[in-house]
Amino acid sequence: MDVLRPPLIRIGGRVYRKNLIREQAFPQEEEEEFCAGPGDCADEAGDAFAVEETERGFQCRVEVPSALYKYIIGKKGETKKRIETETRTSISIPKPGVEGEIVITGQQRGGVASARTRIDVLLDSFRKKQPFTHFLSLALNQPAIQESFLHFKEQVLEKCSKDHGVSSSLFQNPAKLHLTLGTLVLLNEQEIQKACDLLQQCKEDFVDQITGGQPLTVEVAGVEYMNDDPAMTDVLYAKVCMKDGSDRLQMVADQLVERFVASGLMLKEWDRVKLHATVMNTLFRKDPTEERNNTMPGKSSFKERESFNGQNILKLFENFYFGEVQLDSVRLSQRFSSDASGYYATSGQLCFS
Repeated sequence: MDVLRPPLIRIGGRVYRKNLIREQAFPQEEEEEFCAGPGDCADEAGDAFAVEETERGFQCRVEVPSALYKYIIGKKGETKKRIETETRTSISIPKPGVEGEIVITGQQRGGVASARTRIDVLLDSFRKKQPFTHFLSLALNQPAIQESFLHFKEQVLEKCSKDHGVSSSLFQNPAKLHLTLGTLVLLNEQEIQKACDLLQQCKEDFVDQITGGQPLTVEVAGVEYMNDDPAMTDVLYAKVCMKDGSDRLQMVADQLVERFVASGLMLKEWDRVKLHATVMNTLFRKDPTEERNNTMPGKSSFKERESFNGQNILKLFENFYFGEVQLDSVRLSQRFSSDASGYYATSGQLCFS
């Protein structure tokens, strides 16, 4: 981490710098050997899952994406064996790559419940380390907006190309211009379907009432920077607001994220969704396919980023008008993908009309 440019963390509406702390490594520690021991979680069965009584004792089934099996098994099977020994249960896991249920069986209800709880703790810990696979987006790639964006890019390169770090590689792909509402880690088809079903439920529960069953007309105008020093900018974005001055788009965004967080499909990052469309991003310099997302689960995305001096861009294009857009849907977009139009492939969508 660059000590002169520590990452920023937002907590309770405030922005804090994360300072460098020297950490002492201990040889006996294994990153992949996370253990939920007897004192780490409650052993009683809760309302979150059911423990069934069978002829031979008790059992509990849990749906787990195959990509996470290895975290329950552990190095040389040690994690699985430890849970089985301490809870006096047997844990049956499908073969690698085969989607299915993990089945926990035992003679005591409490032991089965304890094993299930520890597995849940393990899954929650390691799921947070997975890079996001999908995101909720609002497309801003209508032809008129793309044309304005290309004009913006041309003007910036003409007037500011001598500024430190400014180059054509920083700019968003015009076909992928969008707003990101939130990111998701969906590891199998069942989880993707769950997200699609939740989108439709949100439409019925509150989206239709907010939108009136009509597209939302927004204006994309003005640019702003993401961090606290315009001379060392990583992300430059276009601002978006409702043309009628209402907060309906903000309401839809906030309530969608709130519902997805409550379902466990999304992690809560902010109190409110920041409505913006990234136009320049230093991540694009290394990977043109990278989406706009500054905080993804797991590893920091700010490492090894070469910032650019955005002072002149902000001064010259502070009020640049990109145009007017009618937003007609929220899409469940697939990361690192493209459809026939050049936008991200869509796994599902919520239509406003």
